[in-house]
Amino acid sequence: MPNTKSAKKQLRVSLRRRAINRAIKSRTRTFIKKLRKAIEAGDVEAATSLHRQTFMEIDKAVKKGVFHENKGNRYKSRLTKKLNELLKAQQQG
Repeated sequence: MPNTKSAKKQLRVSLRRRAINRAIKSRTRTFIKKLRKAIEAGDVEAATSLHRQTFMEIDKAVKKGVFHENKGNRYKSRLTKKLNELLKAQQQG
């Protein structure tokens, strides 16, 4: 339990920021899961539209400091790679 006035305020601030960060992280992960599910289902239209939205969410999370920049780039790289494999498979077959 904090003793000083500044420590009490810092506790309030950190609890508020934690709630905001968890919400942003959850929202971003939900978009990532939706995109992965669309790719696995082979739904090219849904995957391409979700791709743009997911990237915006990832960039927003990185900008706000919820994810490290490298983690955001890693997510985007892997998702793009899976989407490109789906597009390539659709063009061939």
